[in-house]
Amino acid sequence: MPRRLIPVCCAPALALLAASAPAPAAAVAPLPGERIAAGVSAGGVDVSGLTVDEAAQRLDGAYGARLKEDVIAQVAGLNFRLTAKRAKATFDPVRTAKRALYAGRGAPPPAPAPGAAAPGIDVPLAAVHDRRAVKRFAARIDRRLARPARDAQLRITLRRVRVVHSAVGRDINAAKLAGDVGAALDDPHLTRVLTPELRTVRPKVTVDELPRTVITIQQSTFTLRLFKNQRVRKTYKVAVGQPQYPTPRGRFAVISKQVNPVWSVPNSPWAGELAGTTVTGGSAANPLKARWIGIANGVGIHGTGEDYSIGTRASHGCIRMHVGDVVALYKRVPVGTPVFIG
Repeated sequence: MPRRLIPVCCAPALALLAASAPAPAAAVAPLPGERIAAGVSAGGVDVSGLTVDEAAQRLDGAYGARLKEDVIAQVAGLNFRLTAKRAKATFDPVRTAKRALYAGRGAPPPAPAPGAAAPGIDVPLAAVHDRRAVKRFAARIDRRLARPARDAQLRITLRRVRVVHSAVGRDINAAKLAGDVGAALDDPHLTRVLTPELRTVRPKVTVDELPRTVITIQQSTFTLRLFKNQRVRKTYKVAVGQPQYPTPRGRFAVISKQVNPVWSVPNSPWAGELAGTTVTGGSAANPLKARWIGIANGVGIHGTGEDYSIGTRASHGCIRMHVGDVVALYKRVPVGTPVFIG
């Protein structure tokens, strides 16, 4: 089929025709004396048959005072108040009435079913607020009421182990509260007295989850203490590191356990010809006698064949014990046991 060409001389006429086409009904300003179509309401208030000014007066009478009321949050026995002024909440009844007018200019609603009420159009109210002010209000309540949960923990010193019990915390859902406050500011049908939930925050660690075994090593007195349920159950004499090879200080934990441990000899001058080699467990050349209770960075508790060194600074960083003592300790110390060295 050949294409139909429009003469160039017709283009101005087409532009004039387009310019004279009627604008959408909702885009036309209210006409003098024009009334809102039947079946139209705003925020639930019937404004059908009214002019924009009449509808605005009716809406202002119905909701103007209500939308200026304060919003109150009641929680934990306290009242927190947000005024409409601080929230910058405004209601524009004229704009709302125009919405109703424009909505009524559309196509008429479909015919109702026999015996049913005629369907209508309900437009939202032109009510707005400052969201940032509402968020600040909710955040202020959250800061006032929030209390972090406290985990149970062990307070360990060289001579004493004490339990700090856990405690539940509390919190509110600030984002939800802000949403509820904002909705109440814009909707006169919603309550303006809110009761946000005060949530309980559970601790992650309770007393029942704390270690029941603790080791402390007091280097100044060459004393190892074994605690069970926060009480000293046994004390042992030990040897600690030489001044040039000090035993580290601080809080550690048992990370490994071995019977007749293999000795991976450090590649250090003090190790002599054994430096960098491996000595099998139970060997006469192996200074790690009977048991190994690893702590950190190659440092651990082990038995020694040099009983005379107990009570002195004699090791290269490890904690030495009599063989019988380390065997007894080994049985009572699980992996994960806290170790405090001071």
